Amino acid sequence: MFGCFYLILAVLLGKEITRPLLSEQKIKEKGVTPFWVGFSCAFGSGVLLLTWAVYIAAWLLSVCGGMETPLLGADLIVMLAAGCLLALIYYKRRHSLKEIREVVCREIPPGKEIAFFLVLLALITWIMFFVFHVSGEYLYSGFTVFGDYAPHTAMMRSFSLGNNFPTQYPHFGGEDVKYHFMFQFLTGNLEYLGMRIDVAYNLVSSLSLWCFFMMLYSIAKRLNENMASGVLAVVFVVFRSGTAFFRFVYEHLQAGDLWETLSQNTAFIGYTANENWGLWNFNVYLNQRHLSFGLLMAAMVLWIFMEWLEDGCAHAEKGIAWLKKRFFTIEAWKCKKPETALMAGLLLGLCSFWNGAAVIAGLLILMGFAAFSDGKLDYLIMAMVTVVFSEIQSKMFVWGSVISPSVYWGFLADDKSLTGITAYLFEISGVVFLGIIVLVFFMKRMERTVALSVLFPAIIAFIVSLTPDVNVNHKYIMISYAFLTIFWAGAVCRLFHKCLPGKILSVLLALSLTVTGIYDFVVILKDNDSGHRVTVNLKSSLTTWLSENLEKDDFILTPEYSMNEVTMSGVMLYLGWPYYAWSAGYDTYYRAEQAVEIYTTLDAQVLKETVEKEHITHILFEDGMKFEEKECREDVIADTYPLVYQSDDGRIRIYGTEQ
Repeated sequence: MFGCFYLILAVLLGKEITRPLLSEQKIKEKGVTPFWVGFSCAFGSGVLLLTWAVYIAAWLLSVCGGMETPLLGADLIVMLAAGCLLALIYYKRRHSLKEIREVVCREIPPGKEIAFFLVLLALITWIMFFVFHVSGEYLYSGFTVFGDYAPHTAMMRSFSLGNNFPTQYPHFGGEDVKYHFMFQFLTGNLEYLGMRIDVAYNLVSSLSLWCFFMMLYSIAKRLNENMASGVLAVVFVVFRSGTAFFRFVYEHLQAGDLWETLSQNTAFIGYTANENWGLWNFNVYLNQRHLSFGLLMAAMVLWIFMEWLEDGCAHAEKGIAWLKKRFFTIEAWKCKKPETALMAGLLLGLCSFWNGAAVIAGLLILMGFAAFSDGKLDYLIMAMVTVVFSEIQSKMFVWGSVISPSVYWGFLADDKSLTGITAYLFEISGVVFLGIIVLVFFMKRMERTVALSVLFPAIIAFIVSLTPDVNVNHKYIMISYAFLTIFWAGAVCRLFHKCLPGKILSVLLALSLTVTGIYDFVVILKDNDSGHRVTVNLKSSLTTWLSENLEKDDFILTPEYSMNEVTMSGVMLYLGWPYYAWSAGYDTYYRAEQAVEIYTTLDAQVLKETVEKEHITHILFEDGMKFEEKECREDVIADTYPLVYQSDDGRIRIYGTEQ
């Protein structure tokens, strides 16, 4: 109940925040901002600002006020203040009944759109719960997603069951938090407010992805001027393009086992590096839930600045004369709406610790917008504000730099030559990236500038690595891909409205753009069904004991756990599954060496010195455990430290190191 009230309050607050940003937009249809855009922007901006307010209040209550349960006071203070603010706004406005009726009637969307988006919301919510849900006392997480959920659920529980202020990374406790975590804080806070963990996670995930799809739809409709292109853009994002399915079918036709393989296969298909992880399909939106929220906020800012771009593209000049006017006139540079640019930069900048990749990608796309727009100083204001707020957050949470950029040419392509990269792009996306070179010759100026702009994140992905794990760059390619679907949707629609050959070609093009993604989606369903799930007992005595007995500054050494009863307790692990921390930029090699020393040493003095040096307060030992493939022993630990917990089945024991 309180969690639902929190989200409703966020949407109402967001509507008031975005009203001045959207009210003056020059939208052709009806002259007003489309309902779907208004709701999506209200949800995104309201959740963003309300959640930041709760986090800051909780941080102050915990760190400065010494409260053990800071979320209680933070939620009360912020929600009460937001409610009072809204009441004051509504009281001062006091629209007449006639004015309210006119606004409501003007903003009612067409019935076809309402039906489409309701069906879309139902399908998104269903798939979110399908891969992650609670039944009875157990949490079920599908095989294709649980690996990413492990650090995310640990972070959620560190807030809902713990007091993670100042915030640490649960799989590498005792240090800063390099990974964007605010989406997980939101979910943890909703669980604290009474929502079951799966309801909290799936609800905000479904709404975030739904709102992003509504923004994508609206941008497609704004550019292509028809509903069908918006619907197709969403379909093309859900069911990705690529050559994997065609090659897969050809190989198994040759082997004579195609139908058997299609029916039995439960693994993602692909022939490029790590494509079998599901790097390019809809699974990314299921396991990286915070990406959708980041894309929503980026899409909102793109929508706002499309007005600047439309004004720039509307000039009558052509060719070089038009380009000169975009750079060498006062109109090209002077501010148009600096207040809007300031607010847009604030919202985008505050999203850095929700999803940093979406912020960077958004800035790259807007850089392309700026080149062809009037009012370039507004873009500069927006970019500077975004960077300033991103830097403030980095200084708050990270010891050192939040990114570690390095030149990394070619991304994951085996052949790093231009020819090899071109072939790689064709393999992972079919014609989506390469074919846009042909499509631009059939586009209007406005479409062409947007299409070229959205390519920038993908280009960066093939040049620079911003983290130790270059695989993370796939998000930039996915973001470019998502916005490029707008133009392929428009192309399919235009072909369909031509003669019979055009209709046939449009159907074939649509099939080629979706068939690989459709099969990927079938694999998602197969590999997350009742026989392909990781199970965690939420009522475990181990989880309960850890959450009740370990304080926020305690530090437990465990095996390299991914997602289990320990991680779901919200405590700080010395070293959980190493990949999570390593890919975020932590030195996992050092801690792995120290953990091996503790678990294998024969010398009690070495054990004590290492434990004290690493500030470990508890050591967990599990029967038959290994650490980094080394056999572990318990006798020295048991002789040195007292046993403070033993599981009901006797399989797990915990020793306290603070005497």
